Amino acid sequence: MASGQAVDTDCLISDIQMPGMSGLGMFERLVSQGIHIPVIFITASVDQATKLAAQRLGATGYLMKPFDGAPLLAFIKTALSSKSPD
Repeated sequence: MASGQAVDTDCLISDIQMPGMSGLGMFERLVSQGIHIPVIFITASVDQATKLAAQRLGATGYLMKPFDGAPLLAFIKTALSSKSPD
């Protein structure tokens, strides 16, 4: 958030639980600022409410740890294909 690089980001992969601000909190802040980045969340905690909140915000993907690389790559391809050209 502090880097100022959000507008130049094509895809963001974030954990749900982070120190200081949750991944969902970060995503909500980006959306409220009008910054729409494809986001893929990863998490080790099983929480259906968090998954639904991420989906409502428009998350591109949501993966439970541990996960196979194939679903992550599929979500990345989806994210990059949904990014509008400059």
